[in-house]
Amino acid sequence: MAGKNSGKKLQLSFDLARAGKWSLNFIAIGLIAGSGAIVFNYLCQFGTHLFMDMMAGYLPPSPAGEHHLLAKSTRPFNPWILLFLPALGGLLSGWLVYTFAPEAEGHGTDAAIDAYHNKGGFIRARVPIIKTIASAITLTSGGSGGREGPIAQIGAGFGSFLATRLKLTRRERRIMMAAGIGAGVGSIFRAPLAGALFASEVLYRDPEFESEVIIPAGISSVVAYCLFCQVFGWGSLFESPAFKFENPMELGPYLVLALILVVFSYFYVKALYGTIDLFHSFKKIPNHIKPAIGGLITGMIGFFWPQCLAFGYGFAQMALNNELTTYFLISLAVGKILTTSFTIGSGGSGGVFGPSVVIGGALGGAVGRIFAILMPSVGIQPGAFVVVGMAGFFTAVSNTPISTIIFVSEMTNSYHLLLPSLLVCSVCYMGARRWTIFHCQVKAKIDSPAHAGEFFIDVLQSFQVRDLMDQIKKVRHFSQDMLFLDFKDYFSKTTQHYFPIVNNEGRLVSIFSINDVRGVLFSPEIEHLVVMKDIGTSDIITVTPSEDLNSVLKKFTLRNIDSLPVVHEEDAGQLLGMLNRREVISFYNQKVLEMKSERMS
Repeated sequence: MAGKNSGKKLQLSFDLARAGKWSLNFIAIGLIAGSGAIVFNYLCQFGTHLFMDMMAGYLPPSPAGEHHLLAKSTRPFNPWILLFLPALGGLLSGWLVYTFAPEAEGHGTDAAIDAYHNKGGFIRARVPIIKTIASAITLTSGGSGGREGPIAQIGAGFGSFLATRLKLTRRERRIMMAAGIGAGVGSIFRAPLAGALFASEVLYRDPEFESEVIIPAGISSVVAYCLFCQVFGWGSLFESPAFKFENPMELGPYLVLALILVVFSYFYVKALYGTIDLFHSFKKIPNHIKPAIGGLITGMIGFFWPQCLAFGYGFAQMALNNELTTYFLISLAVGKILTTSFTIGSGGSGGVFGPSVVIGGALGGAVGRIFAILMPSVGIQPGAFVVVGMAGFFTAVSNTPISTIIFVSEMTNSYHLLLPSLLVCSVCYMGARRWTIFHCQVKAKIDSPAHAGEFFIDVLQSFQVRDLMDQIKKVRHFSQDMLFLDFKDYFSKTTQHYFPIVNNEGRLVSIFSINDVRGVLFSPEIEHLVVMKDIGTSDIITVTPSEDLNSVLKKFTLRNIDSLPVVHEEDAGQLLGMLNRREVISFYNQKVLEMKSERMS
């Protein structure tokens, strides 16, 4: 008894030590991701002041939760400088990326998703550094993009680096990398819960969570969020009035909003990847020049619609306060789609979540203003449609309905619009399932290379030998006293590979294969002396009808055996037949095809 208790205490101590070690790892990831978010935010503040303010005399408004750290310059607004400024930023960031880390081009979240599924969570250590600097240059010189891409790669990159240095397994490295994504995104958008959920949901196109990521990402996200807010102040990114959903009649306009968001999400995804394909087709143009070309086109759009440049979060804040006209909101949404497509599609660095928030908010605000005029008695608040539009649009382009609802609620500090958000996000998800802005997402765990081995085991463990009873072959067995000379005649005519041997009562006592008879077969001088029990081995590996197929497959590989005797559940001497390895694998392949077909239907 004392031994059992001491064993339990030892196990408990081991578990606590292991949990403590893992917690320290996730805290470290949160500290680095939070520090990266702080550095990146300072870079963006300084870059915006240097490029857009001091050079072009244009300083975009900021959301309520952020303030410009440097005083606005007295330089007058010059749209002609603004025309060429994104091209300059594209040239600098393009040279930096394609010289030192070509995989840092585009939006970083997709690269992190690809690393999770296909690269065992491995990210080169230099990528987050290059991504941070290149993104800061791209976005503060007028390029359109979001902050989550570089921040996600900072956290993911450190998680991957730490796991590699600690010589952890590929699975553990994937978890730490994903925790870094959650920490980075949760801190920069001041949404720690959503950051953790996003890191586990964004990996798949189906509404499926990577459960083993949620807790680690939660720990890292909370640490990063606290560190970031300690420097830049507490509170949400946006400040919204106390919106409430109190009239079911509003659901009609919200449904119309959802349909509009689906249409614009298709336009956004197709515009972005159409631009990527277009610039990839320019084979004769050096890669580091392409972001400058994209930046020039972005500058042309910004010349007429400067609100479509850089981040645009300040305009989303103004939309929440119902301070923008319907035309301005529509031009912001359309222009933001175009500038983001040319900025990122040409190879510039930046995220796609930030622009999605602005686009969705602008569309929501425009729809809300229109319905406020058409249905004055309902009491529609356009700002509420901004909040729901943010959530619905990103759901439509990313297939992440749950984390997006929490994201927008945390970012806007508005939790009274969960019901219309759920409706709009559900409709957007169902209407936009055929496209996604994250091309490296896989449909579900069954399709992820990261879970290939685990899924193989899961499928096999869910079935038993009795599920293959129709595949178990009845084979001829032989008496242990039978002379090899008599067996030889049968052996020359059969295709049987394994030969069970029974005693006088018909009970299984040994077995041999065709390889075991070679020595006797080519020694005719002893074949009239040898009997079956001299050839067979009594060390028999058997299976029963209740065993799961995973344990059966392990027995096949234990001695590289191709066929195993199936015996009665309560009587190991009663032979039921032989089960071949080929039948087990064929059964597995059949079940996987059935599961995939069900998911496709």
